[in-house]
Amino acid sequence: MANNASAWKIAVIGAGPAGFYAAEHFLKQDEPTVTVDMFDRLPTPYGLVRAGVAPDHEKIKNVTRVFEKTADREGFRFFGNVDYGRDITLDDLEKHYHQVYFSTGAQVDRSLGIEGERLPRSHSATEFVAWYNGHPDFRDLDFDLSQERVAVIGVGNVAVDVARILSRTVDELKQTDIADYALDRLAESRVREIVMIGRRGPAQAAFTLPEIKELGQMQDAGVSVMAADMELDRHTLAQLESDPDRMTTKKLEVMRSYIGGTNPDASRQCIIRFLLSPIAIHAAPDGGAGSMTLMRNRLEPGRGTRLSAVATGITERLACGLVFRSVGYHGVALPEIPFREDWGTVPNQLGRVTREDGTAVTGVYVGGWIKRGPTGIIGTNKPDAIETVNCMLEDLASGLVFSPTGLDMAETLQERGICYVTFADWKRLDALETENGRVQGRPRVKFTRVEDMLSALSPQT
Repeated sequence: MANNASAWKIAVIGAGPAGFYAAEHFLKQDEPTVTVDMFDRLPTPYGLVRAGVAPDHEKIKNVTRVFEKTADREGFRFFGNVDYGRDITLDDLEKHYHQVYFSTGAQVDRSLGIEGERLPRSHSATEFVAWYNGHPDFRDLDFDLSQERVAVIGVGNVAVDVARILSRTVDELKQTDIADYALDRLAESRVREIVMIGRRGPAQAAFTLPEIKELGQMQDAGVSVMAADMELDRHTLAQLESDPDRMTTKKLEVMRSYIGGTNPDASRQCIIRFLLSPIAIHAAPDGGAGSMTLMRNRLEPGRGTRLSAVATGITERLACGLVFRSVGYHGVALPEIPFREDWGTVPNQLGRVTREDGTAVTGVYVGGWIKRGPTGIIGTNKPDAIETVNCMLEDLASGLVFSPTGLDMAETLQERGICYVTFADWKRLDALETENGRVQGRPRVKFTRVEDMLSALSPQT
């Protein structure tokens, strides 16, 4: 659809939840009249809903129905397979739009900063999750699933996802939209034990209640915790007494039910350890990860109400032939946009991008993880996006905008020979994936190469 020439023109860079929630808030305004062009470097929309949500969490992906309604609104256009910094620049955006909203997420993992972290068979959870979800950038990675024991560093939801996917049976995974090549590799897996490692105690574990419950509900995998690890320290007990937290209490109840193991006869076991930090990963004779040294921690008061993990000097050795670190994400700098490398975010005030001196950059805004850091769940992005969009609406009213020349981005991209994907194109890909899945009795079979997506959309000769 052609943009209304009299409307305010908004560019959204990034087609994940933060981008769609911003587009929704803009397009439901009666006044002013706004049009939204959304860009993503992949041909497919939805960001981490497609490439980050675990394949066995199909219900969570239903949020895409809300996003599809936004895409169907008058004034919305999607430009997939268009990469900011490669295909379009900030100068291009200033010539085509009144404002630009960046929601590019936090694209890389945080490192542990320890010896041996980059050994073969030591990976980020980010890579593994993107691999089994069929992300084109990661589909050709290789993970040595012939190893019998895997260590997962971290106790957040992503760490639980990794442990759960490694623990599922092939029959369970066949009911999901996991990438077909990942399903084949996991069918050959020799992994028998997954050890999740948290640097603080069970009360500080970042995973949610549904995630920790689900670990105990798999067909042929047991989960266990050590009784000693469930003995809360005095600082934690004091905090829970002075400021009771119902959700933490429920998570502790679930974990205590795992003492002694839920299914000792299962083919695979998931063991959750607490108050341990890896301080080195050691090579096996073949040069890949073979073991790690863990430091025992104790909890002491830190900043505010947060309890910090303090090393005790007591260590232990854990044999493990495959390591996944899941200790958080970090944003990536955007060309021509201010960036705080230490924070991994774009500096901003309520979403307005700011320079080093604190002044706002006219016409440039952020939302989602690149704005606030990698915190929250999918729904957290909605109030975050609304906060930024409200600032953008204020600035539209004040005239603090770019001065576009009247060019249309669709025409500009066509002139440059850039093969972009529209939302109608995505619906065709979606229908093809769903039909391919139906044939196999699965929700969908994903396209995992950009060239295959574009080929599927090309007119047949």
